[in-house]
Amino acid sequence: MNGAALGIDLGTSGCRGIAIAADGSILAHTHTELPPPLRRQAQVEQNPQLWWQAVDHIIRQILIQLGDIPLTSIAIDGTSGTLLLCDTDGQPLTPGLMYNDARATAEAERISACAPTDTAASGASSALAKLLWLQQHGPITEAHFALHQADWVANRLGGEFGLSDTNNCMKLGYDALAAEWPAWLDQLAIPRELLPRALPPGSLMGQLTPQLAAHYDIDHTVAIVAGTTDSTAAIYASGAAEPGDAITSLGSTLVTKVICETPIYDPKHGVYSQPFGRYWLVGGASNSGGNVLLNYFSREQLAQMTPLLQPGEATGLDYYPLCEPGERFPINDPDYPPRLSPRPDSDMLFFQAILEGIAEIEKQAYLLLEALGAPYPQRVYTLGGGASNAAWRQIRQHKLSVEVITATQTEAAYGSALLARLHQQQGE
Repeated sequence: MNGAALGIDLGTSGCRGIAIAADGSILAHTHTELPPPLRRQAQVEQNPQLWWQAVDHIIRQILIQLGDIPLTSIAIDGTSGTLLLCDTDGQPLTPGLMYNDARATAEAERISACAPTDTAASGASSALAKLLWLQQHGPITEAHFALHQADWVANRLGGEFGLSDTNNCMKLGYDALAAEWPAWLDQLAIPRELLPRALPPGSLMGQLTPQLAAHYDIDHTVAIVAGTTDSTAAIYASGAAEPGDAITSLGSTLVTKVICETPIYDPKHGVYSQPFGRYWLVGGASNSGGNVLLNYFSREQLAQMTPLLQPGEATGLDYYPLCEPGERFPINDPDYPPRLSPRPDSDMLFFQAILEGIAEIEKQAYLLLEALGAPYPQRVYTLGGGASNAAWRQIRQHKLSVEVITATQTEAAYGSALLARLHQQQGE
């Protein structure tokens, strides 16, 4: 295990690569920009060849940095729900319909009419809704594969198309618990031959093609390893690994997940599960989060006020911070009202009260998950822009009564590198 494992995070505006050693230390890293997707109202598309060009650039730059250290494995993560159709040779027949493409509203209604309520394939932005739309509007008779963003690039590296991973496939309708494409898909007349074979993240997809090995001037035995979605790759990077480890993402919205030994589904509360190694990630997403702060303050104001926070002195204000009515989790109520009054004269107090309110939502989220059968967190790893706020961490730690850890690694590319390294370890 003297070689390097490479993880590639393929996003919408950029692509990042990180190569790690057997001990997890970073050996090389690089980044390249991507042109933004094309937007036409609800339609959001990107040319898949741009993904390939970005990944090719990443690999070449990583190899330069590695020097004499051999590259032994590659894993790729991509945006969840991004889908395209390919022909028998893997050539794209359509643009990539991006994760936030929401044109397939009629198709989403067809899905909701026959799918179980706990499917991850619901909604107009799901990969399944996109596939149904492409059946009506795309070159479906020429199509041989329906692939996600990460799939298509990894398949091209390995030369075998029609392979995916279980996490990406969930928004295409895959039943991760039964490990199969479910029978209800037949009610939608989904051509089964289009659906990829879903592999567990970290498992072997194949080896780098001899042509690409010659292109990069490296050994063709480089393993191509099944990756995952970008958000799940970031959780792998965080260090969370065992049941009871929890992950809170403090981004524009608040996402809370805990590692469980068994899956839990509760559509009533927006709770869902996804595979995470031999365990499951169970959680949900609130409409609260950093977007509420930016609704009242600029980033510059937040940066100025943050050092002045008094986490040991609670404001006593009982807020439920939302930008507008409607909440998903831990309260599932489309009309649930924001609670942000009374507003004190001091912007500092108002700022801290919002942070306390979001921390209380986080606590209630984990209490709800515990009531549904998940373990209460033994520690919480924090991702997202809010992770760097030490005072907020203290507020949250007091609310949760457990250790709150700022993840040392948060890059999705690092998580994918861990998956690539996992194959190395399994091969030892």
